Amino acid sequence: MYKLIDGKTIANSIRTDLAVKIDEFKKNTGRNIGLAVVLVGENTASQIYVRNKIKACEEVGIKSSAFYLPEKATQKELEDLILSLAEDQNINGILVQLPLPAHLSDKALKLIPDSKDVDGFSADNIGRLCLNTQSTVACTPYGVMKMLEYENIEIKGKNAVVVGRSNIVGKPMAMLLLNADATVTVCHSKTKNLKEQCRQADILVSAIGKAKFITSDMVKDGAVVIDVGMNRDCDGKLCGDVDFDNVKEKCSYITPVPGGVGPMTITMLMYNTYLSALRSLD
Repeated sequence: MYKLIDGKTIANSIRTDLAVKIDEFKKNTGRNIGLAVVLVGENTASQIYVRNKIKACEEVGIKSSAFYLPEKATQKELEDLILSLAEDQNINGILVQLPLPAHLSDKALKLIPDSKDVDGFSADNIGRLCLNTQSTVACTPYGVMKMLEYENIEIKGKNAVVVGRSNIVGKPMAMLLLNADATVTVCHSKTKNLKEQCRQADILVSAIGKAKFITSDMVKDGAVVIDVGMNRDCDGKLCGDVDFDNVKEKCSYITPVPGGVGPMTITMLMYNTYLSALRSLD
């Protein structure tokens, strides 16, 4: 019988603890913790994401501010805004909501100081992750690790397979699992014998963005299955990369979509902002 890994419950537990820590930080330092979210253009989904992030920050005591630029903003206007936020001592984290309008280059993100890179996307933070030294870790894979920790799922010595090699999820996910002493295989669109690779996994993490791509014949009996995907099926219903209804009975643990990894991503963004504030005191 499988156990559902409830991301909402785990996220709420972390947020409750985080709110206490943030309150203590404020009392001890007399300072707020600040997160700046930059949004360019009128992308509806991005606007919703930004509102959700601001609301979540307010709930734990982080002072969040949204900075809006028009759809036709220039590269210089975006870069000037990021540079001004980088200099602002009241801002501990800077997040540029993606995707940017097509005429803008994401090289602007390189202007975010490593100390304020709460997304964990900078080359230096990724490099520190590879070296297994103190770094800010990308929010989604960091959230997955917290879920495994919360459920007391053993990682050391296990075979872990990550399907997807993006810089945002796949690669940092693989490094985190490797740093936790798993034996890690990264699969992608060019992988041969993908089914056989997946069937070797004690821990299977799918982050490829293809609705119900992971089927029951790709999953080892008793595997832990983590579904990072967020897709729409042929009926327009929200679903993950995993064919949940057919896969769940083969698993020891599995995450649902929605309600699995999703709530953890914003939670770890707030956690990273708190850690950034702590490091600013050094």
